[in-house]
Amino acid sequence: MEVITRKQYRRKVGLIRKLIRLTLVLGILLMGSVVGLLTYAKMQGPPPLQVQQTTVFYGSDDSVIGQRIVGQNRHWIPLDEINPAIIEATIAIEDRKFYRHYGFDFIRIGSAVLKNIQQGTKAQGASTITQQYARNLFLSHAKTWQRKWNEAIYALRLEMNYSKDEILEGYLNTIYYGHGAYGIEAAANYYFQKSASELDIAEASMLVGIPKGPLYYSPIRNYDRAKSRQSQVLNAMATEGYITAQEADDFYRAPLDLDHDTSLSSLVTGPYFQDVVYQILTDEYGLDPQIIEAGGLQVYTTLDPDLQEKAEKWVEDELKATELQTALVAIDPRNGDVKAMVGGRNYLESQFNRATQARRAPGSAMKPFLYYAALEHGFTPATPLTSEETTFVYDDGRETYAPSNFNNQYANDFMTLAKAIALSDNIYAMKTHFFLGFDQLTTTAKRLGIESTLTEIPSLALGTKRVGVLEITNSYSAFANGGKKVEPRFITKVVDRHGNILIEQEPVVEQILDPNLAYVMTDLMKGMFDLNLSSSHSEVTGRSIIHLVNRPVAGKSGTTASDSWMIGYTPQLLTGVWVGHDQGNLQRGEGQYAKRIWAKFLEDALADKLKLPFPKPANVVAATINPDNGRLATDACPVQHVSYFVAGTEPVEYCQEHINTPESISKAKEEIAEIEEAKKEKLLDRFIKWFSGH
Repeated sequence: MEVITRKQYRRKVGLIRKLIRLTLVLGILLMGSVVGLLTYAKMQGPPPLQVQQTTVFYGSDDSVIGQRIVGQNRHWIPLDEINPAIIEATIAIEDRKFYRHYGFDFIRIGSAVLKNIQQGTKAQGASTITQQYARNLFLSHAKTWQRKWNEAIYALRLEMNYSKDEILEGYLNTIYYGHGAYGIEAAANYYFQKSASELDIAEASMLVGIPKGPLYYSPIRNYDRAKSRQSQVLNAMATEGYITAQEADDFYRAPLDLDHDTSLSSLVTGPYFQDVVYQILTDEYGLDPQIIEAGGLQVYTTLDPDLQEKAEKWVEDELKATELQTALVAIDPRNGDVKAMVGGRNYLESQFNRATQARRAPGSAMKPFLYYAALEHGFTPATPLTSEETTFVYDDGRETYAPSNFNNQYANDFMTLAKAIALSDNIYAMKTHFFLGFDQLTTTAKRLGIESTLTEIPSLALGTKRVGVLEITNSYSAFANGGKKVEPRFITKVVDRHGNILIEQEPVVEQILDPNLAYVMTDLMKGMFDLNLSSSHSEVTGRSIIHLVNRPVAGKSGTTASDSWMIGYTPQLLTGVWVGHDQGNLQRGEGQYAKRIWAKFLEDALADKLKLPFPKPANVVAATINPDNGRLATDACPVQHVSYFVAGTEPVEYCQEHINTPESISKAKEEIAEIEEAKKEKLLDRFIKWFSGH
């Protein structure tokens, strides 16, 4: 039996008391540290949750046409849009106590610390979902004690300021799934071409296993290894009671269709169009490029993916055996929506957008502006002028200008405006230009939307000054829609990551032309497809493509030494095509490609659309004329053409050049007498109406 002396007893009791006091002090210090740490975390406030997100571009049918990806491809989606199987699999394999802890699983942490001490490494981790989310947002993945400390602070801040669902949502939208895909939505898009809401349990368990080692467990790089990891995930789900053991085995054996996207960062549809959209967002709306690149915006555009595909198809089909370059723009003339855009043969080889950045000489495609000005100043489709080799003198006799027709072919006789525009006669155009004054063409062109610099010179009427393809194509809209100027529209709205509408663009439409004259101008431009307007010295300029067009169309072609153009429209669609070389002149036979691309695209684009006539204003009337002299045609006239006139401007005299028989003369006199009688009746009606006060 051991005997303890009083002195020893007192010493032992004192030691116990000191130990208790030390424990109490350490406890108080520990509690104070915890309180201080929590107070510090709370005082820091909620950490910002801004992360890079992929900006998505949508077509007019709301399909995805492209993405802006800078480093990380990410699409943020709410937790309630994520398949529950993904959430269950993630919690089961990553953090089964997620909804029961406050950011840390101390049992797992303690176990990991012991293993790390035994192994002499820091390889064993025990991070919760909250800690991983903090690391994804604010920290690196280096295995250092400093990073662990910072991770703990951020995890506390997350837990103290955000709900569990908000943390889980953030985690699933930021975790890396390999191959440039950040977040579950981008991963589902990449590996299965699906949304995260559409994944089944087999697919979900495969994806949830990847973040442990995005390259190591990638089913694209090593399918067997990924399947082994999938088995772990399914077994964890079974252990937690989300599925049964038999279901885990069934889902493991279920086949997976890894239809992965090999070009996440590629521009899918209309890359030249998307470049214009990006420029509009930065230059016109002042959006920060960083917001566009990584702000998770949803940009809704006017591009029609189907029309874009057809435009690219016909460009490639027609030009595949050539070295020619091209630009094509298709616009809805009713509202200005740009439906398709081709800026060149190959975007990967050249990002120079010839539809918006190039300036080319339009040639005779400039003439509709001249002739509209002429209609405003008293011309009609029946106005006759002589077409013959002419030298024009101007600037008070100091300057001369001697234009020529194609192949130096001239009528050497009268022709009407209707025939002149159909044949693209340069002499008629130049006489009109001189008659009106050079300023009328520049004024009219600017009114219709031409912003490029125009010079008041004779050759302007023949399109020698350079303009843009989009610019001149859109300027034809007012002819197609009854006289309304429309602004080209590329964007309908832009929505930020939170669903707020940042930009909403309505069509900009302004009545600038007389609807009656706009219709007459359209009728004049239908003439290039009317073989009745051909002459012995020249064919109508649309002859080579008449067989390709099977609906009412109007348009104008243009050709210079280096440029070939075709701009034309129906009531629903306006299209302009330019073909040429970036440097150098056109070679023999290259001048027809623009017309062929235009015609084939137009017919294909409108294949399932109604064949609509151009709406005729009530104050426009039809008259059958002789297109050479502009007089009313008789049965004796070898060529007849139906033209439209603003009521009261139609011709009243009959052509008598071809009346050689007594019968023809008698018939012509009878018709003339009928017209005169009708005039008298109209005059009498107006007098009666005036007299009666109506």
